[in-house]
Amino acid sequence: MNDVKILIAGSTGFAGSNIINLFHAKGYRNILAPTRKELNFLRQADVEAYFKVHRPEYVIIAAGKAGGIMANMAAPAKFIYENTQIWLNIIHTAHLTGVRKLIFLGSSTIYPQAASQPLREEYILEGKLEKNVEPYAIAKILAIKLCKYYYASFGANFIPLTLANLYGPFDHFDSDNAHVVPSLIMRFRQAKITGNNKIIVWGTGEPSRDFLHVEDLATAIMFSMKNLNANQIFDAGIDHINIGSGVEITIKDLCHIIAEAVCFEGEIEFDARKPDGAIRKVLDISRIKTIGWTPHVSLKDGITIPLAY
Repeated sequence: MNDVKILIAGSTGFAGSNIINLFHAKGYRNILAPTRKELNFLRQADVEAYFKVHRPEYVIIAAGKAGGIMANMAAPAKFIYENTQIWLNIIHTAHLTGVRKLIFLGSSTIYPQAASQPLREEYILEGKLEKNVEPYAIAKILAIKLCKYYYASFGANFIPLTLANLYGPFDHFDSDNAHVVPSLIMRFRQAKITGNNKIIVWGTGEPSRDFLHVEDLATAIMFSMKNLNANQIFDAGIDHINIGSGVEITIKDLCHIIAEAVCFEGEIEFDARKPDGAIRKVLDISRIKTIGWTPHVSLKDGITIPLAY
């Protein structure tokens, strides 16, 4: 299988960079990794032309506009338009050109805000989405459903994976626009460097999350390429399959782990006037574990070991 031609959409991004590193380490050399300058996934004609020339056999969709609550609130139209355009362009073109298998990386934002916990695959569209990330979630749901209906209509082997909150090497470290873990790491580091003895964190600190190390994501994708097919998902009556750490932690406890990792000894204050997002969001990963994949990187190790990211 190491000679197959694999396209990584979003190859220069956080998830894409780590996926490529693992594939190279495992001996895969026929990797297509176009940059944004080489291929604009927003343009359907460009995507079709690229696929027709390069003929990828496998496609992994890690491309798209991502960010935390602040980023979603600041640019909701951009989040829904660009992501919908990118993902639907790639999925449709993969169908047109006969791609053998496509893996679409989803997000736990697709689940209803009031869904029971832990989140099972069946809960999608069973209630209202968290409004602060609704544009991003709607785009993800559209892409998941398109994978499902290309399977139903044409037998396409398109696999949607729904991911817990990612963190790890090559992440986007920006205290305002990044996801939870890198944003907090950056803020705690800056406080340590500048001698600031107090950090204010949005929300109450009580919400709990499931954080997936990006290296575990990369192994899950490789596992899915070899062992998971669309019929195992859609014929089972679900639209996607969860990939997470299986471990739940509050934002407050996460802050203390990060503070210890960067040797910050000051005060951590939680601003309850700011939004918390969903109070609890933890993925049930029993299905993927039954098939044969399990995560291996603990949160403490994942944050502490690569502090040179």
